[in-house]
Amino acid sequence: MDNKHILVVDDDAGLRELLQQYLSAQGFQVSTVADGGAMDAFFAAHAADIVILDLMLPGEDGLSLARRLRGRSAIPIIMLSARGDDVDRIVGLEVGADDYLAKPFNPRELLARVRALLRRSENTQTPVESGRQSAHRFGDFVLNIDSRDLHRNGSSVPLTAGEFNLLRIFIEHPNRVLSRDSIMDMLKGYERSPFDRSIDVRVTRLRRKIEDDPNAPLYIRTVWGEGYLFADNPS
Repeated sequence: MDNKHILVVDDDAGLRELLQQYLSAQGFQVSTVADGGAMDAFFAAHAADIVILDLMLPGEDGLSLARRLRGRSAIPIIMLSARGDDVDRIVGLEVGADDYLAKPFNPRELLARVRALLRRSENTQTPVESGRQSAHRFGDFVLNIDSRDLHRNGSSVPLTAGEFNLLRIFIEHPNRVLSRDSIMDMLKGYERSPFDRSIDVRVTRLRRKIEDDPNAPLYIRTVWGEGYLFADNPS
């Protein structure tokens, strides 16, 4: 992960300086900006591998910025919030953030999350596990595990790192019910609490990408009281 570029978007100058010093000491290239306008100016001239984005920003807030980023890129996004409410967390995930961290936080925890997201998003050449297919077909879709690409009838369907990993779990466990706990255990790396509904949010986002009617899904089906079932050949 050497030389990976992190962009921090936060209006707290003290926190920006702390994160720049700490993450730079861990071998990352770090840029910091204070608001959405500065973020847009940065991306007009530079690229980044991951964005750490504060929820409460002057002007355009972090949710709006995350939505805009996700509309044009699959770049990993970690959202920060001083409030830490479950509603903020869920809404952040709904608009496309990959992870969420409440302030105040231990910089080591943020570092662990950054590294986990980069591992999930950067490696497009990981050898396929023994006995596993590199390409999986379901309906009109083909998911290539090696290149982490999803195509429908030859057209690319963009996936975030989190959406890819969730779809891969479903594809590798077809036609069986997976509980939310088992999915969370397989995903790894996300903060967990007894009231964590982030799996439901991620499923909703993935359904929007692969279901003709997300309200009447054919592939990712809800099994009430138990979890989800992926039907790779729905009738």
